[in-house]
Amino acid sequence: MNDNQLLRYSRHILLDEIGIDAQQAWLDSNALVIGAGGLGSPVAMYLAASGVGTLTLCDPDEVDLTNLQRQIIHRMQSIGRPKVDSARETLSTMNPETRVETVRERVSGERLEALVRDADVVVDCCDNFATRHAVNRACVKFRKPLVSGAGIRFDGQVSVFDLRAPDSPCYHCLFPESGDLEEMRCAVMGVFAPVVGIVGAVQAAETLKVLAGVGQSLAGRLLILDALSMQWRQVRVRRDPACIVCGGDTTRLEAGAAAPSCHG
Repeated sequence: MNDNQLLRYSRHILLDEIGIDAQQAWLDSNALVIGAGGLGSPVAMYLAASGVGTLTLCDPDEVDLTNLQRQIIHRMQSIGRPKVDSARETLSTMNPETRVETVRERVSGERLEALVRDADVVVDCCDNFATRHAVNRACVKFRKPLVSGAGIRFDGQVSVFDLRAPDSPCYHCLFPESGDLEEMRCAVMGVFAPVVGIVGAVQAAETLKVLAGVGQSLAGRLLILDALSMQWRQVRVRRDPACIVCGGDTTRLEAGAAAPSCHG
């Protein structure tokens, strides 16, 4: 770390639990962020501000006027531009030392697996369950920690699935793919803007903790937010020994319909 970095990140370095070693770990790390919308905005901004060395942002969409109510990484002048380009421009003004790599596509298959394999942590901020389950399968395959968040209406949820631990549940253990469930989207259901900001900030905090190996992560726990009453509740999550992703024969997995939620 040079003198400017020591000064820039001094408020982190002053924390006994972080210090120079954790800050250096962030500088050397690569975080893969799936989605540059409502959740991806605060996640990417806090990770860049905190000094994460490489952010890989994936999103296939363009900025729309309706996004600006909650997707705080984008600006009026970005309407019509790819979200990943708009996000990279904002992040470059915040911390030009963070390298931002962009992928303008809904990643899947071998492309997704390659991105997950090369990342130190994966942050799921996407807006559809097909991608969520694909990301989870890749994280299980390569034993990468997954930080997951969601928000719809006044409700939010966040958890960590740390696949480096053999007894850790995966996303599929908690939300199995099912053709009986219908996906709910923000465009139809609406979303209270601060909900995705709150959940995204928690995702950023959990990501930094996982990268630095400090504190106790949300692995094995699901936090659920009711923003109307501003109350959190916690649910314990256990690994399902019959899970066809992390606990059984993954060749039996069949693609299912998306479940209710919205993340962007």
